[in-house]
Amino acid sequence: MAAIKLIWSLLINLTLCVVLSVAGRDFYAILGVPSSASQHAIKKAYRKLAKELHPDKNKDDPSASQKFQDLGAAYEVLSDNEKREIYDRCGEECLKKDGMMNNEDPFQRFFDNFGFDFGGESSHQHETPKGSSIVMDLVVTLEELYSGNFIEITRNKPVMKTAKGTRKCNCRQELVTRSLGNGRFHMMQQSVCSECPNVKFVTEERILEVEVEPGMVDGQEIKFTAEGEPHLDGEPGDLILKIRTQPHPVFQRIGDDLHTNITISMQDALIGFKMDIEHLDGHKVSIQRDKVTKPGARIRKKDEGMPNYENNNVHGTLYITFDVAFPETDFTDAQKEEIKKLLQQKSVNRIYNALGGF
Repeated sequence: MAAIKLIWSLLINLTLCVVLSVAGRDFYAILGVPSSASQHAIKKAYRKLAKELHPDKNKDDPSASQKFQDLGAAYEVLSDNEKREIYDRCGEECLKKDGMMNNEDPFQRFFDNFGFDFGGESSHQHETPKGSSIVMDLVVTLEELYSGNFIEITRNKPVMKTAKGTRKCNCRQELVTRSLGNGRFHMMQQSVCSECPNVKFVTEERILEVEVEPGMVDGQEIKFTAEGEPHLDGEPGDLILKIRTQPHPVFQRIGDDLHTNITISMQDALIGFKMDIEHLDGHKVSIQRDKVTKPGARIRKKDEGMPNYENNNVHGTLYITFDVAFPETDFTDAQKEEIKKLLQQKSVNRIYNALGGF
């Protein structure tokens, strides 16, 4: 009886292995998204997991390389609408049969576009010449840096197309030996070129999608590989976008902290007040004061600053400084006497050096 159970158990496990090998990997489970996920959600999930699972950050995990490869394969398929449709219909095996699964590293391609360097050695060492890189500012709002956003930009890019005839290419200097007679030889440099098909440059319009991530800072770079200037005998350069923050009418960013000023009336400064500030994503920050608020007083609202770029669950502090608006009308003598009785405050005429720290 025990032998029969063991045989059945082995058969069941073998069947499961066969089913899994035929069905292929569950790319939605690998990315942690539902099958109805949008391209935005897929890209966001991939980017988050890829930073966490990159082998250079998990050198002690023997399975890190395989996890990384699975993640890259999942993104390669689900980020392509045509491949995703085939995968949804009949799985990974159909893609392999149709030759639609390539060996290119989608992780490297994706993160090259966003300018990430994990400190490991690059597997893409190019010895061929390369065109110039284009560096441009990408002006974004503080709201976009707080919540994140996808921005589409139009790039008019020169692209090489085949033309009639041939051209000199891959020119290089080589040493050649010439006989001068009587057993004498002379070595000299000579330019040697190959014959290549002729090309011409045609301007094409490209739509590039730029992800502005929560917590990004001024000067941070986003790189699009091979979207720069072309090279006749080599590879195009890169397009590098540098984050530049628009001035904001309410908040000033310093690191992960936000600063703002609120002007209150003298009445509110004396008796207290309650109000809400609308934050960058629309949520309300409640402020309540039940005591006297002096001009220049500052309060802190913890975790109401900017999200940290490395860990979006961590936020900086919101600092609020108060200004007091004094009445613009003059008081009558009777009103002045009433104020004196109400405040019961003696005159304070202290003269001191504020800059000297006394």
